[in-house]
Amino acid sequence: MNTVKSDIHIKPASDKKTDVVIEIDNLQKSFGKQKVLLDVSLKLYNGENLVVLGKSGTGKSVLIKCIVGLLTSFGGTIKVFDQNVANLKKQEMDELRKKIGFLFQSGALYDSMTVKQNLEFPLRRIKMNLSEKDIKEKIAEVLENVGLSDSLDKMPSQLSGGMRKRISLARSIVVDPLIMLYDEPTTGLDPVTSDEISMLINDVKMKYKTSSIIITHDIKCALSTADRIIMLKEGNVYKDGKVEEFANSKDPEIKSFFS
Repeated sequence: MNTVKSDIHIKPASDKKTDVVIEIDNLQKSFGKQKVLLDVSLKLYNGENLVVLGKSGTGKSVLIKCIVGLLTSFGGTIKVFDQNVANLKKQEMDELRKKIGFLFQSGALYDSMTVKQNLEFPLRRIKMNLSEKDIKEKIAEVLENVGLSDSLDKMPSQLSGGMRKRISLARSIVVDPLIMLYDEPTTGLDPVTSDEISMLINDVKMKYKTSSIIITHDIKCALSTADRIIMLKEGNVYKDGKVEEFANSKDPEIKSFFS
């Protein structure tokens, strides 16, 4: 039986499946004549970390951008908390987005703002009833949770790649999202920092009770964070299964990720 390397931690499997928070059926997306998503169907369950694997160009990032309406699909349906994204008006979509945290691959911090200002920005627009004291305490809480309490007054240019990723994660969770979408969270990071980000993803799930979709090609990240894995190939779902099914698979397509 094919097994993964001993230094890779596999997250314990969970059979718990409760309420569906995201349901995608027959999703299709093209850019001109280039078809990226042909027929993608999946469900994200409440409290679950779902990892989406696939080679470059398989539409992994396109998938989660369609979920939050950054891209428009050409076919199929996306339901978030049982709301059909395609049918939502702008104000309704804005309200839905308040429940979703999005960690961009680049981090997408505002370079002209300090860490404090980057974290205040979404709070003041989404949690408008908070007092200045509440805002200060909330920022202190999330910075402590990502291990960067001393970075409050730093500029993004003063942060390492791993620190920028942590601050970006702090900005995503500062508004208490119900769903987290992670777009290649460990890309460009050294192995030690990548492991730390993977642990943070699990910490966020535990502390904030989030349901998450994690887009990655980092197998160590996938194995240490996933409750379930979906693999995309040529615009379709190639396999949907438990972590152990992927780690021990003899399928050449799947083994190529784990070699």
